[in-house]
Amino acid sequence: MAQRPHHESIVPPQGVIAPRLRVNDPVADGAQRLSLDGAWRFRLFDQAQTGVDTADPGEGWDEFTVPGHWQLAGAPNEWPYGRPAYTNVVYPIPIDPPFVPTANPTGEYRRLFAVPTEWAGDGRVVLRFEGVDSWFEVSVNGHVLAQSHGSRLPSEIDVTDALRGGQNLLAVRVTQWSAMTYIEDQDQWWLSGIFRSVTLEHRPAGGVGHAVVHSDYDHVTGLGTLRVEVEDAFGAPLAGVRVRVADLGIDVAAGETRSVSVEPWSAEFPRLYDVEVVAPAQTMTLRAGFRTIAILDGVLTVNGAPIKLYGVNRHEFEPRSGRTVTAESMLADVLAMKRHHINAVRTSHYPPDPRFLDLCDEYGMYVIDENDLETHGFELIGWRGNPTDDPTWEPVLVDRVQRMVRRDAHHPSVIMWSLGNEAGAGRNLAAMSAAIRELDATRPIHYEGDWSCANVDVYSRMYPDLAEIEWIVRGEDAPAEEYERIYPNTSVSEWNVDRARVLADDANAARRRSQPFLLCEYSHAMGNGPGGLTDHVDLIDNHPRFAGGFVWEWKDHGIATVDAEATEFHGYGGDFGEELHDGAFIADGLSFPDRTPSPGLTELAAVYAPMGVRERDGGLVVRNRWAFRSTADVVFHAELVTAGDVVASADAAVPVLAPSERHVVTPADVFGERAKDAAPGTWFVLRAAWRAGAAPPWAVSSELGAGQVLLNPSAALSAASGAVTEAVCGYVVGPVRIDSRGRVIAIGDTTVREARVDAWRAPTDNDRAVGSSSQTSDADDWRNAGLHRLHESIRSVRLDGDALVIEARVAGAGTDCGLAVCTEWRAVDTATADVTIRMTPEGQWPGSLPRLGWLLTLEQQDAAAVLVDWVGHGPGESYADSTRAALVGRWQHTVHALQTPYLHPQENGARRGVTRAVLHLAHGPLTITPGKVTLDGRPQEGFILTARPWSDQAIDAAAHPHELRSDGALHLNVDVAGHGLGTAACGSGVRTADMLRPAPAVLQVRLSVG
Repeated sequence: MAQRPHHESIVPPQGVIAPRLRVNDPVADGAQRLSLDGAWRFRLFDQAQTGVDTADPGEGWDEFTVPGHWQLAGAPNEWPYGRPAYTNVVYPIPIDPPFVPTANPTGEYRRLFAVPTEWAGDGRVVLRFEGVDSWFEVSVNGHVLAQSHGSRLPSEIDVTDALRGGQNLLAVRVTQWSAMTYIEDQDQWWLSGIFRSVTLEHRPAGGVGHAVVHSDYDHVTGLGTLRVEVEDAFGAPLAGVRVRVADLGIDVAAGETRSVSVEPWSAEFPRLYDVEVVAPAQTMTLRAGFRTIAILDGVLTVNGAPIKLYGVNRHEFEPRSGRTVTAESMLADVLAMKRHHINAVRTSHYPPDPRFLDLCDEYGMYVIDENDLETHGFELIGWRGNPTDDPTWEPVLVDRVQRMVRRDAHHPSVIMWSLGNEAGAGRNLAAMSAAIRELDATRPIHYEGDWSCANVDVYSRMYPDLAEIEWIVRGEDAPAEEYERIYPNTSVSEWNVDRARVLADDANAARRRSQPFLLCEYSHAMGNGPGGLTDHVDLIDNHPRFAGGFVWEWKDHGIATVDAEATEFHGYGGDFGEELHDGAFIADGLSFPDRTPSPGLTELAAVYAPMGVRERDGGLVVRNRWAFRSTADVVFHAELVTAGDVVASADAAVPVLAPSERHVVTPADVFGERAKDAAPGTWFVLRAAWRAGAAPPWAVSSELGAGQVLLNPSAALSAASGAVTEAVCGYVVGPVRIDSRGRVIAIGDTTVREARVDAWRAPTDNDRAVGSSSQTSDADDWRNAGLHRLHESIRSVRLDGDALVIEARVAGAGTDCGLAVCTEWRAVDTATADVTIRMTPEGQWPGSLPRLGWLLTLEQQDAAAVLVDWVGHGPGESYADSTRAALVGRWQHTVHALQTPYLHPQENGARRGVTRAVLHLAHGPLTITPGKVTLDGRPQEGFILTARPWSDQAIDAAAHPHELRSDGALHLNVDVAGHGLGTAACGSGVRTADMLRPAPAVLQVRLSVG
């Protein structure tokens, strides 16, 4: 029987040395390093058996830059070595472990290097690979030395005995597919090659091979306890080593314990100390933080204080280089997170580039460090043959968690280890958990797939409905019959009933209910969304056992490419000819691929803000969300805002709040009688900011939180006094011309293409999805109701006193769902007219409505350049369940700037609560002011405004933003109400309170020209 190829063998890496910590500064490490990044020789073959001699130097081959992925080599759209491919769950190869297809793209890499002469003599020379996807073989001077894997983990090979004087030849063979592909099925692009740095390092005899840092903190005594254990290059204790911390006066032998008064490390106060490890032949400097992670009565604590993880999931990704990320891009990520009030990161779903953890240490981020393991595609075959439950895979999986812990345990930012992601359940979880505890018993262990929580320390879930979360945080489990109510989606309900059976196991129920509860993924940020962030975070804040959550995810993974006309854009699944793909599901981040914040990230920042501000009984409740800081460095500023103008402002007298303390601020507290006598439409706005000089150096904005409450609704419009004039072409109502059939043809000198009631929007990614809390998608319901093909039938046009009354019906083809519409036009003067539109649903509606209001399409050749000046919520977009970031004021944007260029075009750009909008059209300004606006009899404050240079139909038809073209018209939606966003693309749909259901509505607006 032929021997199985190495890349199909289920064995730990061969020929590698024991894993060790990584100190990214070679000076601080005390070791000599030679970077092998840069130009290599490269050739791609179509199978693993390339037939190339490892002694072949590759003369005449292509030049290739390491680190990098071969699928992304060259300029966008050249793809000389294959193309990127995206799948979320499904494997792009047959599920037949450990075998992979014979057609297996394999890269042969070659690099000549010379060993520095000063390395001669004692010591060893080690070759270190930080990351290679997915399996690789290393040879030096024609001698095969190692085969390794663990794509996002380092591999080190002792090459000393294979070296020779002068030039040495390094040969690396990398396969795209291997047995390890089956345990690296993360939701990301399939990209291959040597994608992290490669270094040659000198390890002197008597030098530090590895160090284990214990730096605990006792919050009662204020003492930090330091112990550093040091190993030589072969894993044995190293004698004659001193450990010194100059700032603390520590000078002890390695292995000895010393307790001194310290400043503890936390995400709020990331205090680090330089720890010198002085060995006979080497001095290494580590940066240590003193802190203790503990679970006390089911509450996750740091340094004795309960903490909340306001987190995000982060893949490593850049649009031109994939998982090859630079120090600059990692720093940009960390700073952007800090500026948006994010304090925690889950490294989905593998250990990150170690430099990222250095930055989390320095700037203060809590990290769940996740193992390089995911077998999600096995779920599609009922988890048959899943490596997580196959004893053959135990050595490989245990090796991976050991390498992660050995590399990263010295980082104070790492507060939790994760066994992996979406890899099912099985016997190997216990082995992995035990291996971690043997190396590091100071941190909790996480794994969402362990439903019983037998092998972990936190109860973790992803995308549960809020109704189920409420059961959990009460210390209960929802009964099986409750799942059918919470999750009407049949497949989700069945899945959760299976979970309920596991949760009913009394052996583990008490343990699980005593653990902190964590959302490792929630509020899937795909496209326009996520909605409902406030609902989740309010539960996190109000339940001690609820430790927090991590929004999925940090950034869209669009790959830079160009179309046939050389237009650059960001591609997603299906744009690269994949056999299988999951479309735009890879565009599910809070920021765009170039790191531009999406409206979702702006909303998240408002929801996560350290000073949580919520409306209550006509006032605002301020909550200090910090765990360690008081509000001594925070100032609170209040405003009364009328018609977008600040009519009064003053500092609010808020007492210094300790962590988690609250205080109610009422308008009367700040403005006294002036607040009681405020004009109609006045808002009370409260802002929290750093006191001058107190903001950390990385902060761009000083804002720490804000909230607002409407004191009294806007006044009604004054009564119209003019008359409707009959004309040859129909009717003249102030500046509005209407033809004899009741169609609006012009407003002032601007031609009107269309003016009718509308009830459709270009679906969002969430609208298109069938969420866990529904059996059909919102978009399907809307299409079944014919809302995407509405037709207007005008039944009558008549004069009734001083009003022109038009009766009509708007409905979709093929359905009886429709809206009876009564429109009344009244003139105010020659430049102003009032229109009142009454909409009454008729027929059997299958579900919700996306919007309800008036569509006005105006001829405008350069519609994108039209300036919109509005009073209402802004400056960014907002929706029924995404409202925290939009504050009342007066704002200005061009129509172009009002658009949000989501990677997959969809509904965007709505501005809520508009009480005046001025559109600077080519023929002069048009002002739209609301009067009576009601939904099902309930008054609304203003209307919702959306302005676009293209139609909803064009958005729905486009696959990418650059495909949208202005059609010479300005498309305005003036809406009574709109449907929320939800996160149905992964999770629940729109909550009942934020749904727009068919109901009678009234929209009254005043149109003024000039």
